[in-house]
Amino acid sequence: MTPNVAAAKAALSHLEIEEREATIRSMSRDFFWYSPVLKARLDHVTADFVVYPKTEEDVLEILATCYEHDCPVTTRGAGTGNYGQAMPLAGGCVMSLKNLKRVKEVHPGRVIVEPGCLLKDLDAHCKAASGQELRMFSSTWATATIGGFIAGGSGGIGSCTWGALRDLGNIIRLRVATMEETPRILEFRGEELARVSHAYGTNGIITELEMPLAPAYDWVDIFVTTESFPEASAFAAELANEDGILIKLASVYEAPIAHDYFQRVKPHVTPQSHLIGLMVAPHAMEAFLTFLGRRPGASLIYRSDASDWERTPGPVFEYGWNHTTLRALKVDPSITYLQVRYGAPDHLEKVEKMRAAFPDGEVMQHLEVMRENGKTIFAGLSMVKFTSEERLDEIIRIHEDAGCLIFNPHRYTLEEGGRQTVDDRQLAFKREADPKGLLNPGKMISWDVPDWDYASMYAYGKLQPAE
Repeated sequence: MTPNVAAAKAALSHLEIEEREATIRSMSRDFFWYSPVLKARLDHVTADFVVYPKTEEDVLEILATCYEHDCPVTTRGAGTGNYGQAMPLAGGCVMSLKNLKRVKEVHPGRVIVEPGCLLKDLDAHCKAASGQELRMFSSTWATATIGGFIAGGSGGIGSCTWGALRDLGNIIRLRVATMEETPRILEFRGEELARVSHAYGTNGIITELEMPLAPAYDWVDIFVTTESFPEASAFAAELANEDGILIKLASVYEAPIAHDYFQRVKPHVTPQSHLIGLMVAPHAMEAFLTFLGRRPGASLIYRSDASDWERTPGPVFEYGWNHTTLRALKVDPSITYLQVRYGAPDHLEKVEKMRAAFPDGEVMQHLEVMRENGKTIFAGLSMVKFTSEERLDEIIRIHEDAGCLIFNPHRYTLEEGGRQTVDDRQLAFKREADPKGLLNPGKMISWDVPDWDYASMYAYGKLQPAE
């Protein structure tokens, strides 16, 4: 199978095609550079051309044409992912869905929308139309698309109340295009959703989503400090267990993260301050203040509805999830991160075990409260002072040996970035929907190397570290 990229591009020339080399390179990249491991392997990756469909019919035409000419297709939202999900490892065509951005219908509890709609625009539309908002969104809310969030994300702001994206009810329906000689449109609900959610566009292209909504609030952004980290993590976990106090975010930052990396927070904390970032519904503030009053070791330093800060910090959620690492990188380029799952019921103990394993600041704890099977747990986005790939792998092994699940953000394949096992549902659907393996090739190990042992970096083709 020899790709004829030029023929595919020529056949699609009546659509909006990107010709500028600099833009093609830009559209071939995401935030992979969060990881020094990925930066060494993916920095050279670029597509041959970029196409911008405006309708679902355009998407089908692009897929059929590229199928005919054996041209790889990598689908892209806004490129805010961190793991190379939207990077075209085999070149070919990048299909940007930025023009498929219509909000089609808003109903009580749900919205129907095209994948290229920005999260912030979707929220604004739903609030104006019905007083509702998305249950959860990524910290890149201002720039990320809803389709990219579903295809590449796993949770975010709102997960402390609603759980992860893959939990039942957090996606209602997905409309998906296949890449065959005659592409089909399929609609997935229930058990079928796992075929394509968080699949990086490797086995189908999402052309429409139906997502759940919740009542919209003018959330109160809050920062609280404590003098001990166990006190901070317990505060966040216990608050999330208060079912009568509605929150949308509970983030915990070990000292000196707030002082060293949060420039607008720095004047209000010390290097010893452990920080908690919260979003609380206005009607729950009295209950929250009562909760706070029962914990004399915790100090309220900021609330957005009654701020005395000369310079406000902006949205508190933009300090959490992946934004924490982004802020640190602007100060210290040697910082990278890990994604850790501290499961219940011993999540607090696991965190402390990892703190004891790295007492010198090599690994700094950044926790996000989320729910799993109705139980409060921690998603750790630990900040790591990178020295070498070997040491990073050792840090990962220490976590795994202690029973902490790692979702490795220094790998660009589905399996290594997840639970390091084959997702049989996604693999089976790829065989059906992408028989030539042209959709985002190189991202699904189980397609390319069925007996891979996950022991080392999966090197697709020429992707090796730069000399």
